Amino acid sequence: MCGHCCSTPLLDQVPASLIPCLDSKVTMEAGGLPLELWRMILAYLHLPDLGRCSLVCRAWYELILSLDSTRWRQLCLDCIECRHPNWPNQPNVEPESWREAFKQHYLASKTWTKNALDLESSICFSLFRRRRERRTLSVGPGHEFDSLGSALAMASLYDRIVLFPGVYEEQGEIILKVPVEIVGHGKLGEVALLASIDQHCSTTRLCNLVFMPAWFSPFMFKTTSGHVQFDNCNFENGHIQIHGPGTCQVKFCTFKNTHVFLHNVPLCVLENCEFVGSENNSVTVEGHPSADKNWAYKYLLGLIKSSPSVLPTENSDSLMSLDLESRDQAWSPRTCDIVIEGSQSPTSPTSSSPKPGSKAGSQEAEVGSDGERVAQTPDSSDGGLSPSGEDEDEDQLMYRLSYQVQGPRPVLGGSFLGPPLPGASIQLPSCLVLNSLQQELQKDKEAMALASSVQGCLIRKCLFRDGKGGVFVCSYGRAKMEGNIFRNLTYAVRCIHNSKIVMLRNDIHRCRASGIFLRLEGGGLIAGNNIYHNAEAGVDIRKKSDPLILCNQIHHGLRSGIVVLGNGKGIIRSNQIFSNKEAGIYILYHGNPIVSGNHIFKGRAAGIAVNENGKGLITENVIRENQWGGVDIRRGGVPVLRSNLICFGYSDGVVVGEEGKGLIEGNTIYANKGCGVWMMSSSLPHVTSNHVSYNGLYGVAMFSQKDGSGEFPGGHGAQENFSEDGDAILWETELEKDDDPLRRPITIALVESNSINHNGASGLYVQSSEALHIITNVIHANGDRGITVAQSSQLTRVANNSISCNRQSGVKVEAQCKVELRGNGIYDNRGHGIITKGDSTIVIENDIIGNRGSGLQLLPRSDTKVIKNRIHSFRAYGIAVRGRTKALVQENIIFQGKTNKTIFQQVSNNHECIMKNNKFLVFKKNSTLGGLSLALVYAGVPGQLDAGPALLTFPRHHGRTQNPRTTLSSSRFQEGIEVLSGDAC
Repeated sequence: MCGHCCSTPLLDQVPASLIPCLDSKVTMEAGGLPLELWRMILAYLHLPDLGRCSLVCRAWYELILSLDSTRWRQLCLDCIECRHPNWPNQPNVEPESWREAFKQHYLASKTWTKNALDLESSICFSLFRRRRERRTLSVGPGHEFDSLGSALAMASLYDRIVLFPGVYEEQGEIILKVPVEIVGHGKLGEVALLASIDQHCSTTRLCNLVFMPAWFSPFMFKTTSGHVQFDNCNFENGHIQIHGPGTCQVKFCTFKNTHVFLHNVPLCVLENCEFVGSENNSVTVEGHPSADKNWAYKYLLGLIKSSPSVLPTENSDSLMSLDLESRDQAWSPRTCDIVIEGSQSPTSPTSSSPKPGSKAGSQEAEVGSDGERVAQTPDSSDGGLSPSGEDEDEDQLMYRLSYQVQGPRPVLGGSFLGPPLPGASIQLPSCLVLNSLQQELQKDKEAMALASSVQGCLIRKCLFRDGKGGVFVCSYGRAKMEGNIFRNLTYAVRCIHNSKIVMLRNDIHRCRASGIFLRLEGGGLIAGNNIYHNAEAGVDIRKKSDPLILCNQIHHGLRSGIVVLGNGKGIIRSNQIFSNKEAGIYILYHGNPIVSGNHIFKGRAAGIAVNENGKGLITENVIRENQWGGVDIRRGGVPVLRSNLICFGYSDGVVVGEEGKGLIEGNTIYANKGCGVWMMSSSLPHVTSNHVSYNGLYGVAMFSQKDGSGEFPGGHGAQENFSEDGDAILWETELEKDDDPLRRPITIALVESNSINHNGASGLYVQSSEALHIITNVIHANGDRGITVAQSSQLTRVANNSISCNRQSGVKVEAQCKVELRGNGIYDNRGHGIITKGDSTIVIENDIIGNRGSGLQLLPRSDTKVIKNRIHSFRAYGIAVRGRTKALVQENIIFQGKTNKTIFQQVSNNHECIMKNNKFLVFKKNSTLGGLSLALVYAGVPGQLDAGPALLTFPRHHGRTQNPRTTLSSSRFQEGIEVLSGDAC
């Protein structure tokens, strides 16, 4: 291969008898020389002799292979035409096999002569014979030629021109008309060539030279059709240009402030090169690969396929070069569970602890503000909020009515039904386990085809550092980058104008702008890369670009991990995005990616932010331990957020800010320190079928104003600079107006079919100036009320919900609120069933049963209609009226609780409380039946009530009225029930 390795004769001291002939049958028998002695002898042989020895027999072949770390290593490192196999990225890491590395370089170094075999059938034999007997021309002081130009004038096909140490400056452009090999003698750096070379021949090779531009042209080398091979060269302060169908093969070269232009190239290979200090792009790949291919194309393609690939295997699924000292080491690429950190659950409300001096077994209720009752029963297995079970006495069980309490609905299995315990491990379901790159490629044939394809330019195992740009791909260009390191650049890779890139296993860090930048319909595959510590986004996608971003680690960025804007698209799947200063994924200005199967965690802002009319399908991601909201939606953002796990955040789970929209469906929002879902009343989200549990504050909260927390609680909505050069860009002028069938437009915010349970404060809190619908939710065992309506200037409709086992009242409506409660089951809450002082409250067709306070409590200055409800309270009144209240109580069925309590209580002289056609059932001892029976009382005759409001009092002793105006008549219509009727009670 090189002169030093191939031209030295056999070592004279080694006896000829030890070098067996090819037809001998010599074997290493037990009585022969020890293997250690054989290895010592063979270590003196040169490359041709080692090859001959390996052909003797199997034993000799294995013996030659065993010299990998000795003789083969020495041959590889002593060769002047190559460098360390892992240079420049890992020069201290030894290759798996020195022999294999030496073999690959040897084969690659001969590519430039392969076309001679193609010429054999068409060119006369004398030409082929001349190539076999090529000459060596020496250039330098005291040698045959004194300049490169004079040597080239005398060179024939495939001659070798050796430049001895010195500086060679050519005053005119050198044109290569015949295939030649130009090699520098001695160590790299001893031969410098100041020239502008234009290749017109089919092939050439340049090795061990330092290139500098001539005084008259910045181009050091250019070709338009032939093949050029550079080995172990340095290029300084100039340009290299390859134009298709020309090809090039570059290995072990250093480019200092040198720009490589590749125009319409069908295939070029840059391997183990270093690019330093570029003032522009280091490599530019422009134009679609030429359909017209030269002779070298098939040989380069075969060489690429035969060399070791960086594609992952089952046993090697790690990044090639990861310096992750600052990375969260506890997170594995194949994590199947989450370890809970910290010492206390975020949902440990202060009210869950018994007050000092209170009895642990007390069943009495304590009256709070506004007459609200708070039971002090100790916790049970269901969060301590179920009144049924061990603490019920015999009387209470006898007075219980039949009903069914809806508990939490599991979404991701049992791991998320219980409270988070510090140090415990939560098993992830299979749909949320992070896939490896190998698994993703196996199930995605299109991604596998992209990863295996080679077209345009292949850049492999190179180092780009300390310059402006790395690789620029434009105008339908194609480039593949494998195992490279990009560091301390303005940007690593730019892909624009319908170009396509394939990036596998690269290391991109400390860029002064974005790491990877795609715009104007750029695309391709970005997989298995390690992208970190960049000043802007790790990956920036805009202007209709549509890449596949797969199994990358994007972390510790000074801004966002991935940004999608300006109609950008893309598939973002199975990535680890963590510890970024801003949003892990930021979608805005009509960006519309598919984000699935990612683990987004430990960010210093939101996990995913959707802003400024951003869209996106966000599904089956694990979003955890972020400082702000797990997902933040505002200012026209309209994503589909489906089947994600959003947990352990230091703020809210999902934030829907001003003018936020979108579908939030089927997510598990668990153990966040703030709210499960935080919304502003100006937003129009559709929140449906989510499991919202064990969050530190409200399960779901809607606020009408900015409060004292600022427009963006926890710092939501910080703006990022999304222009290319730091200037503001009005993206709205370029946006598409497309319809998305996934997003059903809604005109009223909707909270529907969610399981909201075990949250630290109210399950659902409303402080809104806009209409809101709360429908068919299970609101269970929350640390405060089930639903609190603190402000509702427009109608809040609460329909068909199950509201049960909450620590205080089931529903509380504050003053000046407009609320309709219809068809709800309000069961077993520790306070009242419903407590209201709203000025327009409608309570219709609800089941209000088993609450520890009154079934319904009407506070002063409230205006309430109570129609067709079933109401029962064991400990207190069915309906209690506090102060001057305007109410219509009509066609309800109201059960009395324990026999020493009343059904209804109100202050006297309240003429604005009207009763119509209600049924009152009281428990009565029945000696005939040997137990309790119900007495049914009909209260109110419509004809009499029309004349004006009636003064109503109700029986206190076993259903018997004390009102002297009441006329009683008794008749049995069913055994065990006594019917009492009258015009008023």
